[in-house]
Amino acid sequence: MDLHLFIEQHMGEILAEWVAFARTLDSATEEMTLLQLRDHAEGILRSIALEIDSHQSGSEQYEKSRGHLRGGQIEPSAASIHGTQRHQNNFTLLQLSAEFRALRATVLRLWLPRIDSLSADTIRQMIRFNEGIDQALAESIVTYSARADYTRELFLAILGHDLRAPLATLTASGALLARPDLPADELQNTVTRIRRSALVMSTMVDDLIGYTRTELGSGMPITLASTDMGAVCRSAIEDARSTFPVSRFDLTSEGELSGMYDSVRLHQLFTNLFVNAAKYGSKDEPVRVRAVGEANMIRVEVNNRGPHIPRDSWREIFRPLVQLSGGSSDESKDRQTSLGLGLYVAREIATLHRGTIEVHSSPQDGTTFTVCLPRPAVA
Repeated sequence: MDLHLFIEQHMGEILAEWVAFARTLDSATEEMTLLQLRDHAEGILRSIALEIDSHQSGSEQYEKSRGHLRGGQIEPSAASIHGTQRHQNNFTLLQLSAEFRALRATVLRLWLPRIDSLSADTIRQMIRFNEGIDQALAESIVTYSARADYTRELFLAILGHDLRAPLATLTASGALLARPDLPADELQNTVTRIRRSALVMSTMVDDLIGYTRTELGSGMPITLASTDMGAVCRSAIEDARSTFPVSRFDLTSEGELSGMYDSVRLHQLFTNLFVNAAKYGSKDEPVRVRAVGEANMIRVEVNNRGPHIPRDSWREIFRPLVQLSGGSSDESKDRQTSLGLGLYVAREIATLHRGTIEVHSSPQDGTTFTVCLPRPAVA
């Protein structure tokens, strides 16, 4: 059977293997729908099948061998759109390449047993198929890389923008402190503003370091030691209150809250959650924190009664550079970073502890982030 006909007639079988392989690439793919996993795979395969069955001149084959992309395309190809979508779904470039490697292997593994002899035409079809896969991969990489470059530039632009406000506060406060006749009450207010601006910048830098380490693949280091989760939550609340002094925090606890964890990383995790809750919560309602010690884990719930998060955004908000819409606190406009890294870093820290962080949100109950941290097994 000719390869292009085989691809058309066995499309469902090939796509099923594509989806099965995609699910093995990352734990996050378990939450992706079948449509998201398939993405533009069918369009890519149909384009390759069409190429196999079409005439190709010697010059066209040479251009392909040099890695030149198709010319004269009015609309983006399925492969180029696939590259953009995989970047948006947090696939790495290595995972994107692995998909095409698996697709190549799957098609040839299913097709070759149906070939009686390795004729010149069979070899020609295999060459054309491999050219098609390479072409599709190149197009995906181009758009993936373009999206990554855009994200990097946007990230740096946001970082520069968000540092401007606390730096301006520090500059103005420094000028005030230089005045010999500064009243005592104004001195205290100025010191408070300096501390708050420094805390905002410190949080931004911590999140940036965590994000960079994760993206480079080295990961954030953790050091496990005896930790009182109640004390961690109280300390994180103090930092969040420094950023949002008018916000109220209600902490309740029950059960055994001690265990072997990295208290520094968990302080960063909960500070990010508490600041996020204060930023988007109602000024008339407190941020409610509930820490529960269970037999095999410690569970911490953080609830605010601000605008609810649509269900289709529950997964997206844990990605870097993703913003929740419209915080209700006036302070958020001036004192809170908009890097969109807080929830991303919080999730990574929970994962480092083999834990999870989930969100549920409704107009009736508000928004609740639930962190579940298993107790490490005692050796």
